[in-house]
Formats: sequence, structure tokens, C-alpha cells
Amino acid sequence: MGRSGALFIGAGGYIATAVISGALALKKGLCAPVGMVTGLDGFAGLDLAAPEDIAFGGWEIRRSAPIENARNFFRGVQLPFDILPEIGPELTELQADIYEGVATNCGRAIEALAPALPAAPLKEQVRRLRADIRDFKKRNGVDTAVVVNLASTEPLLEMKPCHDTLKGFEQCIDGNRADDVRAGSLYAFAAILEGCPYINFTPSNSPLVPALVGLAGAEGVPVMGSDGKTGETLVKSALIPMFTARNLEVLSWEGFNILGNMDGMVLDDPENKESKLMTKDRLLGKALGYSPHSGVHIHYVPSLDDQKTAWNFIHFRGFLGAKMSLQFIWQGYDSILAAPLVIDLVRLSLYAKDRGEAGLMPHLASFFKAPLGVAEHRLGEQFAMLVDYCNARSKKR
Repeated sequence: MGRSGALFIGAGGYIATAVISGALALKKGLCAPVGMVTGLDGFAGLDLAAPEDIAFGGWEIRRSAPIENARNFFRGVQLPFDILPEIGPELTELQADIYEGVATNCGRAIEALAPALPAAPLKEQVRRLRADIRDFKKRNGVDTAVVVNLASTEPLLEMKPCHDTLKGFEQCIDGNRADDVRAGSLYAFAAILEGCPYINFTPSNSPLVPALVGLAGAEGVPVMGSDGKTGETLVKSALIPMFTARNLEVLSWEGFNILGNMDGMVLDDPENKESKLMTKDRLLGKALGYSPHSGVHIHYVPSLDDQKTAWNFIHFRGFLGAKMSLQFIWQGYDSILAAPLVIDLVRLSLYAKDRGEAGLMPHLASFFKAPLGVAEHRLGEQFAMLVDYCNARSKKR
């Protein structure tokens, strides 16, 4: 495997900033790989790219500079500022690898962040994104680059027959039918055409429509999504097996989330929030095998910045019909939880590409709230899929 890279959609956001800052800190021995799944002993048998050797870049629709983004991030998450001077020069150099993004049909909340972005035909936008990928590879001496969608959540895209086939999707692009695609679709299309593994870490449903998943398989490109599982849903997927193993009936499961940062601001718009609620709420019925009363509530609290708090109330029935309850509160920094998982996904995607694997990567299900092509939602069983994948490939080395 030659030198590798990662291009982030939403490169100026907190998650991308946390990934890049963390990788640079790892390289200089300023932090440990805490939170990285691929840092566990079971992954030592795979020839994974070292995080510190990955070149970073990406796209951003807002005016921003990596070093300023890092200062804001370190302040918001209350990280030790003595790390910043050590990685500052590299962050400053990174500016040359941040390209102007696209925000086509992303809804009013996202489009308002970049009102000055020039309009262009869809075909031209795809052409430009592909040129950005080639420029990044050439500038950094990169053989393979993974594209990771870390952008704000788009509104749901209505699925139509044109999304089922490559011909239909290309007709949308060639005919400049912007109502049938969103920016996420354009990035994914460009990445796959350039042979880049693609990860959708967002709840947006536009990037990996059936036509693009099929194209990835045909082009030998690994892809996976959707919606990174970092907090409340992670706990849900670990707790649900406890109720099923004890034959306890879940009557209702209510979740209340408060969060700040750019993600929270965008999700304050009802059309963007709908996408997030769909991926967070669907797990319960699929993992339990029945659908209790449930609800997920998301509220924007600007003062929280990157911190997220989720309170869950679980009402369940036991022997002789007795009703009981369990409550938990999850508090964490969203980007700190997500960043090591993004590094894991980049490393595992590069590995899959190097081995000639293509299409969906179901063994990565444990990283996502709504894993494509996977019916299993229990965390233990999902993680076992990843362990089995690693064990099988370690033995073949």
C-alpha cells in the first residue's frame, strides 16, 4: 500500500478538525489512540495504514482556516492548549488542500451557510469535484484517498426510480435535475468515479442511493454508511440485548437530546431534523423484533457547543405484569467520540480497497446507526462481524 489520504466533506467542521488534530497529535506522541477500535489488539494482524501517515484534505462551503478551526475546537471542547503549538504548522499547511465545496439542494439551513457559492450545472459540479480529488492526490503523492461525508445533515431525498439505476442517475446529472439529487449525491458520485472508497458518516440518504452502491460494486470501490453511531444509539444497541436475553417486554423508550455546535443548529430546522430522527429511531423495532412506543427528541442549545446530552427513559414489563423502568444519561463531546471512529473507518476502507474488495462493507455495521445492507442492529453481534472479518484476513496473510 502506497501513501494514503482522506478527504472530508465538511473539512472545517468539528469532527474533521478533531480527526486531523488527533492524527497530528498521534504522530508527535502527544496523545494515545484511545477510542480507536483499530487500536485494539485484535487488529494488529492487519496491515492497516498508520493514522499519522495519512494525508488530509477536503471540501468546505464556509470560509475557514484549519488553524482557526482548531483553536475554536480546542476552546469549545476544553482541550489542553499546549497541543496546538505543536501541530500548528501542519494545520496551517493544510489550507492548500481545502477546496470549495458544493451545497446543491441541501435545504435552507445548509444553503444559508454559503450564500455566495456560485451555481453551476450538476455535470460541472461533478467534474470539479473529481478534479479536486486528482489535484489532492497529485499534490500529496497519494495513491488512494477515502472520501468521508462529515457534512451537516441534509433533508431527506425522495427516492424515485431514477435513483435505482446508473442510467437513471446519470440522466438526472446530465439533465441538470437538481430536485432529484443533493450535494451528498454529487460528492459520492465523484468519489466512486475516481476510485475512492466512500463513507457516509451522516444520516443523509442522498449519497448512497442504489444506483451509486451498484456503481461502486462495478468499479471496485468499497462504500459504507450511514450515520455514525457515537452516543445515545450506541448505548441503545448495547442495552437492547439485555431486555431480550431476560425476556423483559419494553413498553416504551423515550429519548431526549440537547446539543449545540453547527450540527445542532442545522438540525434545528425541521426538514433536516427529519433525516436524523429516522436513523436514530429505526433501530429499536429492528433490534427488539417488535415496536414499542418510542420517540426521539432533538433540541438545539447553543451554549453547549460540542457537548451533547441524551436522557433516555425505558419503561418495561416483568413477571406478573409489574412495570419497571430504567433511565440513563449520556454526556459527551460529539466530535471527540466520532473522530477516532472516522480514523478507524478510513483505515479499514483503505485496507478493503487494497485487497480488491468492492461495494458495501457490512462488517463495518457496528460503526453506524443505519448500516446499509445489514439487518443486525445489536452491538455485540455487529462487532462480532468485524472481528470475524479481521480474523479471516489475518489468517490469510
